[in-house]
Amino acid sequence: MSFSIKKILPHILVLIGFIIISLAYFSPVLKGKAIYQSDIVHYIGMAKQQKDFKQATGEETYWTNSAFGGMPTYQLGAHYPNNYIKKLDLTLRFLPRPADYLFLYFLGFYILLLVLKVDFKLATLGALAFGFSTYLIIILGVGHNSKAHAIAYMPLVLSGILLTFRKQYVLGFLLTAVAMALELVANHFQMTYYLFLLVLVLGAVYLFDAYKKTELNHYFKSLGILISAVVLAIGLNATNILATQEYAKESNRGQSELTINADGSPKEITTGLDRDYITEYSYGILETFNLYIPRFLGGGSHEDVGKDSESYQFFLKQGVPPLEAREYTKQTPTYWGEQTIVEAPAYVGAVVLFLFVFALFLVKGRLKWWLVGGSILSLILSYGDSQPFKFITDFFIDYVPLYNKFRAVSSIQVILELCIPVLAIFGLVRLFNNFNKDEEKQKALKYAVGITAGLAVIFLLFKSSLFNFIGGSDGFYRQNYGQQFMDALIADRKTFFTQDTLRTLVLVLLSAGTIYLFLKKKLSESKVIIAFAALILIDLVGVDRRYVNNDNFVSSIQMNKPYQATEVDKAIMQDPEHFRVFDLVSRLPAKSSYYHNSLGGYHAAKLKRYDELYDFYIAKNNINVLNMLNTKYIIAEDEEGQPFPYTNPDANGNAWFIEDLKFVSSANEEILALDSLDTKRVAVMASDNDYAAYLKEDIMIDTAATIKVEEYSSNFIKYNSSSAVDGFAVFSEIYYGNGWNAYIDGELNPHYRVNYVLRGMKVPAGQHVIEFKFEPQVIKTGSAIALASSIAFGLLLIGGLFYNFKKKD
Repeated sequence: MSFSIKKILPHILVLIGFIIISLAYFSPVLKGKAIYQSDIVHYIGMAKQQKDFKQATGEETYWTNSAFGGMPTYQLGAHYPNNYIKKLDLTLRFLPRPADYLFLYFLGFYILLLVLKVDFKLATLGALAFGFSTYLIIILGVGHNSKAHAIAYMPLVLSGILLTFRKQYVLGFLLTAVAMALELVANHFQMTYYLFLLVLVLGAVYLFDAYKKTELNHYFKSLGILISAVVLAIGLNATNILATQEYAKESNRGQSELTINADGSPKEITTGLDRDYITEYSYGILETFNLYIPRFLGGGSHEDVGKDSESYQFFLKQGVPPLEAREYTKQTPTYWGEQTIVEAPAYVGAVVLFLFVFALFLVKGRLKWWLVGGSILSLILSYGDSQPFKFITDFFIDYVPLYNKFRAVSSIQVILELCIPVLAIFGLVRLFNNFNKDEEKQKALKYAVGITAGLAVIFLLFKSSLFNFIGGSDGFYRQNYGQQFMDALIADRKTFFTQDTLRTLVLVLLSAGTIYLFLKKKLSESKVIIAFAALILIDLVGVDRRYVNNDNFVSSIQMNKPYQATEVDKAIMQDPEHFRVFDLVSRLPAKSSYYHNSLGGYHAAKLKRYDELYDFYIAKNNINVLNMLNTKYIIAEDEEGQPFPYTNPDANGNAWFIEDLKFVSSANEEILALDSLDTKRVAVMASDNDYAAYLKEDIMIDTAATIKVEEYSSNFIKYNSSSAVDGFAVFSEIYYGNGWNAYIDGELNPHYRVNYVLRGMKVPAGQHVIEFKFEPQVIKTGSAIALASSIAFGLLLIGGLFYNFKKKD
């Protein structure tokens, strides 16, 4: 027993250290403060209605009316029955946010290095290098929590895969299953997809290695075990995955039926996102050096250049008061790269990259090649439409399954941000052991210094001839501020470049000096580890704190309730009827969703047809379309620039009987017909609708007919109708066939998509109760699969642990 405690005590101390470091970096959480995350502010606005519903009823709603006219909540933090793996995830994330994600970064990477048989001290060093990688900290600052969540579990998934290939089949299966299940819980399928690409590289390298060693039987046995583990992980997340898959087909990630754009130009036919949208955030070739020199291209889009800057002097010379000039210089457009906006450079670290290059000359075999291969693939794909690698991105978009479902290609660099620290740590592993001769180590050190330090020296000596420091948006600043401002701005960009290149050079030389002293027997192994821990923390934390620090924290109340109702909002909320609001004033796109049933919102995966309707008409304030969506209030600005609630007297209401149902031949004609359609009298439907033939008959109208809302909530709407004749009613609710069911007097009746996005149905003569209920079958099916998978995993876990203990005995 004492041996066991002695064996695990170092790991316990390391985990305690990770907790302390995570809390120390985000220390304001200890005072009850919360980090201000812009994306989370938007999420709070979008999710307010569903949270209020659960608080009032104790039930989960899978539909919200508060954003984009109405949409499922599957991608808005919906909770599902029997999702036990989520409970494990919440247990692991016990620290206050965002310290919980930083702790997960450390934990997952530490386990990965232990699985790779790295000493716990070096594993701790690697965890720090990974966790403080600047991009991983930046995404916490802006609120990309699900992305951070998915990245944090990547090393754990790799750990299970590597254990399996190492013939630890039972432990490898169990760890892969639980790690992959946790990865899927994060619900960021783009990051999971990128992890899959890395696993393909790893699998290809291991296949080649197995072929050389005539171990193909073991390879394919391992592959079968891993596939079984992934299937079980999918089962544990069945509800989320099935719901997402179903929704993706109806979202702007799915294939459009339109062949034209809103401006009338031909639309690119694609099964996913538009090519330009996918590659909008493409990494520039020159930006590669940001990984090594943080402000190589000026840092973030806007940086604080300080009082000693040329920009500050420029404003003073223009007669701007010092305090005002100082405010201007806090948002100086220092970035001169190719991307439209950059929060911060994706800095991996000068020390880490030096060790990575050092390791390239010492580490051999399959570990090196899948790490290097994954890094290169990640870097090339992050370039997107940047030449000369655009053809590779085009190939992936056109031929690699699912690649066209994701945007912001530069984010694939998370793979190299994972691979580079692993190989860097193995550089130190090879330094400390006797696998390589001292001559090899000295040669590797010379090469590493020559490449890394030499590159920095070249940049310092020839910066003026190599680079012009001019950005793509500089024409705007030249036109509005003049050439003198541009001269000052370029001077400040050069200063940033010089300062950070010198910084990198010094860190590289200190790193090289540490290794040199070790090789000369002047430093012990422990002192080298301490030295590199200090260098890595100084390097990475120093850059991280430029972009995410205590200034990013606000009171928890401000984050929990980030929006303040204006007098306009309060006036609209006094109206007891059910309607939609179109906000043309607020700069916070989800604010209106926080208080009203809004036509707007903030989400990357909107319903495809509504998104298209928005581009064609809503964004252009087309009154016909606003009327059919029952837009009773339009928040606009008066002549003095003050917001006021314009009341739209022509809004169609919640439901109405029409006189005619017009049929057109295609989705193009259907959406174009809405431009001038009298939506109070006529509805339009594409003839390729499954029910079009059944509905092609004369529609009668009782001019005295009525249809009124009696109850209205997120997942249930009740109407009373009265008509002397059979009629056809249109409802100003968004059509979503995968869950909404319509009942007349308690009996299920078919309803149809009309006017491109709305619901319509036949209503018999007489007085009737019409009910719409959101009853998605996918939730019931997924929950049953999740329960069965949880039971299966529990049994396998007990059996696997028993087998391992018995085997040890």
